[in-house]
Amino acid sequence: MKAILSTALVFVACGLTSAQGDRVDPIGTWKCEYKIGDQRQTLELTIKKDGDKLVGTMSWPDQKGAKLKDVKLKDDTLTFSNVRKFMDSEFPLDYTLEIDVDKFKGKAATEFAGNKQEYDIEGKREKKDK
Repeated sequence: MKAILSTALVFVACGLTSAQGDRVDPIGTWKCEYKIGDQRQTLELTIKKDGDKLVGTMSWPDQKGAKLKDVKLKDDTLTFSNVRKFMDSEFPLDYTLEIDVDKFKGKAATEFAGNKQEYDIEGKREKKDK
């Protein structure tokens, strides 16, 4: 009886570990939306592994391939920063995203004219073609 119970607990523990590992996987391409004022904006976020580090890029309709800096994953939270170029200005942005399987919700923060501004951002992972 103890052997059966022990085996069942091992399967449950492995299942939970596997589910939790899948839940926090940031690797892939994410289609994202955010709103500034009344304007809905889109961007594409790509996260990859480079050895044991996470790296990535972010692309907007008018700016492609902005490299991410300090990409870190802790529990289910992905953080990084990058620079958004718009017209003749550059805006450093800090992102904090909570991943839930194939979607995330989070915040982006920047400082503009001495004022810190935050906005909500959401994303969905693109499905891989088989």
